[in-house]
Amino acid sequence: MNEKEQHKTSIGGQAIIEGVMMRGPHKTAMAVRKPDGEIVVECNENGTKKKKKILRIPIIRGCVNFVESLVIGMKALMFSAEFMDLEDEEETESKFDQWLERKFGDKVKDIVIYVSIVLSIFLSIGMFILLPTAVTRGIEFLFSLTPAAAIAETKAFTSITEGILRMLIFIGYLAAVSQMKDIRRVFEYHGAEHKTIACYESGEELTVENVKKYPRFHPRCGTSFLLFVMIISIILFALLPKTGIILRMLMRLALLPVVAGLSYEVIKWAGRSKAACVTWLSKPGLWLQKLTTREPDESQIEVAIASMQAVIPEDREEAKW
Repeated sequence: MNEKEQHKTSIGGQAIIEGVMMRGPHKTAMAVRKPDGEIVVECNENGTKKKKKILRIPIIRGCVNFVESLVIGMKALMFSAEFMDLEDEEETESKFDQWLERKFGDKVKDIVIYVSIVLSIFLSIGMFILLPTAVTRGIEFLFSLTPAAAIAETKAFTSITEGILRMLIFIGYLAAVSQMKDIRRVFEYHGAEHKTIACYESGEELTVENVKKYPRFHPRCGTSFLLFVMIISIILFALLPKTGIILRMLMRLALLPVVAGLSYEVIKWAGRSKAACVTWLSKPGLWLQKLTTREPDESQIEVAIASMQAVIPEDREEAKW
């Protein structure tokens, strides 16, 4: 048994604009390469130790972790965006920006972050939950006008059709955004994040040359988590009774916290288990990472290392998965 298998870490991260955010057991760090080439690192306590016991209960902790990840991730993106705006300092603020500054002062950034999170959640729910349900209802109606009407009335037809549509929309979305130039740059930092974590888990020194040897795919990636969300939602929604379109959508919305919580528990279990079935279950997520990660260059790996080093605890056991 090698060191890489023995020491899987709880440290995870996220690619941001020209940088990487890493979240350890006690600290969260954001490393960004400025336009002038300098690497800026900001590190803060993440308050993990202060969580109440109820927030550590399985399923509940998954929902809490999901919300926390959204907030921290959005803050990291805002932080990195500030450095990319340095070249545009001469541009004057819009009247709307000036009004926000006068009205909310220092709280503007927090407001923007939470509004952005709410909007992203609504868009995600609309695209990946409500849209497949609505399209499935439309397909059922079309089938009702044909000799195959009896098939469209079955719950199996609804579940299979909705599940296929949800997966196609999800994969299609990833494939589309992966073609965008700016997003491809972010995906390179995503690859740097994975490779750096893999190097740390192996017990090797965090150097550019060492990190370069490791694959850009990681089983605990957010892409894999989202895939589990898709699969678990398909399974749970299939258990629901077949109802009208409005009630059908409401039931799916009500189950979303359960889906998020279960997905977290599954990926947590998959990250710890060495069973052959887990390797098989992890493969689709690793395949999808071919869309959401790209091979980084040395300068991007340097940024990922800087972020990782800032959150590694003195006792390696504290960061054990």
